[in-house]
Amino acid sequence: MSRREEKYIPALAEKKIPILTLDHKWHQLFSQVHSTSAIKKAEDELNSLLKQQGKINTETKDIKKIKNRLMDEIVKMMEDADHPETSKKIEENKRLIEECNEKLEAYKDEALDLPKLINNANKNLMLLTMEVCYEDIQENHEQVEAITEWINNIRVELKKNMVRKEEMQRRNQDLYAYMHDIFGADVIELFDMKFGMDKKDS
Repeated sequence: MSRREEKYIPALAEKKIPILTLDHKWHQLFSQVHSTSAIKKAEDELNSLLKQQGKINTETKDIKKIKNRLMDEIVKMMEDADHPETSKKIEENKRLIEECNEKLEAYKDEALDLPKLINNANKNLMLLTMEVCYEDIQENHEQVEAITEWINNIRVELKKNMVRKEEMQRRNQDLYAYMHDIFGADVIELFDMKFGMDKKDS
């Protein structure tokens, strides 16, 4: 993470950001902007943590069910606890319950760290996303300014050419009027035909 990105972390500390890879709008965003290898890597990291969290939650529920079943079996077998086979089965269940407790404790410790890891991965993905989006916005802004400048230049040239056009049309009208006065309408019409002139051209 760059120094420029690090300065935003304290400001984001209290901000609640949706899990981006689970957000349909976040995926839609990349139909508008380009993704990068860094974003893909951050996305995979976040998804891996979410998958890990889901696995822990599922396995914790399953282990608790097994533990409860083993405990229920022990309660049912207590009446016949003096029987060697029953006693052996109770001890086996106790051993399995202990294994369940160890696994639950391990999952509990792992689960405690995951929310922070997921939050950090999510904020990292957000920073990378914002960087790409603002790069596109900046690039588009520069192109908009260039096009605006081009349009303004064209408008200036258009105005100049409109003035030139009006001046040329006025000059043609003046020339036509002088020739008409000097040579008369019949002569002018003959020369109009010779030079292929249309009165609207003048």
